[in-house]
Amino acid sequence: MKMMGVDTMSAPAAGAAEESIGSVEVSLVLDISGSMNSNSRLTRLKPAARNFVDTILENSEQDKVSISIVPYATQVNAGKPLLDKYTTTQEHAYSHCVNFIADEYSRSDLARDVQMERTAHFDVFTYSENPISTPVCPTRAGSEILPLSGDRTELFNHINALSASGNTSIDIGMKWGTTLLDPGTRSVVSDLVAENRIDSEFDGRPSNYRDGETLKIVVLMSDGENTNQYKLNPSLRDGNSDVWYNADARKYSVLKDNSFYWPHDDNWHDHPYGNGTYEECGWRKSDWNWNYVCEEQTEPGTAVRLTYPELWAQTSLAWNARYNYEFSSGAWGEWYNSAYTYVNATAKDQRTNHVCDAAKDQGVIVFSIGFEAPNRGERVLERCASSPSHYFDVDGLEIEEAFTSIAASIRKLRLTQ
Repeated sequence: MKMMGVDTMSAPAAGAAEESIGSVEVSLVLDISGSMNSNSRLTRLKPAARNFVDTILENSEQDKVSISIVPYATQVNAGKPLLDKYTTTQEHAYSHCVNFIADEYSRSDLARDVQMERTAHFDVFTYSENPISTPVCPTRAGSEILPLSGDRTELFNHINALSASGNTSIDIGMKWGTTLLDPGTRSVVSDLVAENRIDSEFDGRPSNYRDGETLKIVVLMSDGENTNQYKLNPSLRDGNSDVWYNADARKYSVLKDNSFYWPHDDNWHDHPYGNGTYEECGWRKSDWNWNYVCEEQTEPGTAVRLTYPELWAQTSLAWNARYNYEFSSGAWGEWYNSAYTYVNATAKDQRTNHVCDAAKDQGVIVFSIGFEAPNRGERVLERCASSPSHYFDVDGLEIEEAFTSIAASIRKLRLTQ
């Protein structure tokens, strides 16, 4: 062809593959219940979750990818900044969880102006005192929701701080994870942006469902199955208790029929310890001899009546029943067994199904991971996933492979032709 004077030939073609300019919103919903301490599960989860974050953020424009981390156990600690944007009852401020009613799980949104019941701050698990060690609503480091972040260091630090304790509430974790993807949460995000708690680049999120530009993803992981969610009985949620506490002397007094029981001396008195006097007797030396003398002394400290929220923040249900009310033969029944109710596993499985359906109905893609989970937990997680191929049943180090595969799938979904 060169001999014929044709030096070049053009081959017109069009086509390209590149990272989409579209956005991604991810809720990483992670189990931090007590069983995650078994077989080094939490130790294996952390690097897997960090690698997931790394992969999702890699080569992404700073304002295109937001990741929320939602740790869950018996309850979900929304954190004060986030929960303050909603309307809740105000019995206490020790912790920041809410008891969703059943109907909430059939919705993908969460109304700001409808009052929700704040979860009572109490410990049904242990014998602990001053303070309680395992509140139903966790307050430990790493238990709080981290909403909408694109900061690798912030996300890594939050994952590294995770610690495990308590029961398993997949339904509550999934509810919060879905809420943080719902466009009805946009005003909450704007308020948090105004407080410099979320980067301003995410103002205007969550995006509308099916806007053609935004992928909404839930990655739900559990090593267990739904277990009991505990709720304090209404009569014990607020108001004054019959327990007084003397902080200086670290002594309790319990009112019963106009008398006060002092657990520390197993006796009854006419006042709480610290609000009266006592007779102190002993030998005193005079100029010529020793005399046995009794003198009135003021009891150290001051006894203050505790409200129920103050009492339960200081003593677990079991500790209170065993020690403060040891004078009563029915103490365990009254102050432990009858002090709380619970939502059982069967009801929580149904709630999980409903909130997963609500998310998928809005176009949210749900990946789920059963990490050495029992059969019932596997069934719930597999049903929650967008399809059987969106569910991962893993053991041991396979947890990292699952997160890697999910991250790769998300990146493929972002590719445009």
